[in-house]
Amino acid sequence: MRDGRTAPGRGRVRALAAGAAVVTVAAGLAVRAGADGAVAKYAGSALYTVLLCALVVLCAPRVRPLPASATALALSWAVEFAQLTDVPARLSAHSTAARLVLGSTFNAPDLFWYAVGAAAAWCLHAGARSRTTGSSAGRVPQTPAAR
Repeated sequence: MRDGRTAPGRGRVRALAAGAAVVTVAAGLAVRAGADGAVAKYAGSALYTVLLCALVVLCAPRVRPLPASATALALSWAVEFAQLTDVPARLSAHSTAARLVLGSTFNAPDLFWYAVGAAAAWCLHAGARSRTTGSSAGRVPQTPAAR
C-alpha cells in the first residue's frame, strides 16, 4: 500500500471470505428453520446476494467493497431475470443444486431484497477492510460532531 501499511495477505482474505460464506449459508438455513412465509423468502434473497459477495471476494481477494457488492448484485439480478425464461425451471426440475442456485420462478420483489443484501455485504466488507488495513477505504465520512 502507498502509505506504508501492509494489507492482509490474500490467503487470509480468502479464509475470511470462505468463513463468511459458511456463516451466510448457516444463517440462511437458520432463517428457513425458524421462520416461514415472506420473512424466510426475502431474508433468503438478501442472504443469497451476501453469499455471492463472499464468493466474489473469495475469487478476487483484492476487490474493494463497492465492486464486490455491485458484482454480487448484478449476478443476483441476472439469475432473477433469467427466470423469465424457461431455462432455470428446466434445470431446477432435474437438479437440486440448480434449484438452489438458479431458482425457477421470477419474483419482482426479490430484486429489492437482493439490493438489501448487497448493501449489507458492502457494509460488512467495508468494515472488515477498514479494520484489517487500518485505512479509511470504504468508510463513511463522519461529521465533525460525530468524531
